[in-house]
Amino acid sequence: MGLRIDKWLWAVRVFKSRSDAAEACRNNRVTLNGTIAKPSKEVSPGDILTVKKMPVVYTLRVLELIGNRQPAKNVPLYLENITPQEELDKLKPANYAIFVRRDRGTGRPTKKERRDIDELMADFLYEGDEFEGEGEEEK
Repeated sequence: MGLRIDKWLWAVRVFKSRSDAAEACRNNRVTLNGTIAKPSKEVSPGDILTVKKMPVVYTLRVLELIGNRQPAKNVPLYLENITPQEELDKLKPANYAIFVRRDRGTGRPTKKERRDIDELMADFLYEGDEFEGEGEEEK
């Protein structure tokens, strides 16, 4: 006997509410053993779930079924997080910051200054990649 996937995801604190879990299932952000799962799909121990919660795609293994919301300390009893490390690294903040110095009292940047700042940020953050739409020829 299984348990509804939306209820299990809510019980093990993957989503804050059961309606959020059901909505994720309806929007094809949850798969069960490689197939898209509707909210009423039943899970059983040993199943593998992938949950897309931007920017990370979590991979979880069902260890035990539970229908009641659990305290965070009990969650490892019911699921095993097998998400690859490169996905978890997406959650780490960037180790750098950019500060644009402006003289006090000069007000907000002009349109041209804002474009210059955006260009500087793009060069630094995207290592020379262009913003979408820039550099494309008009058709």
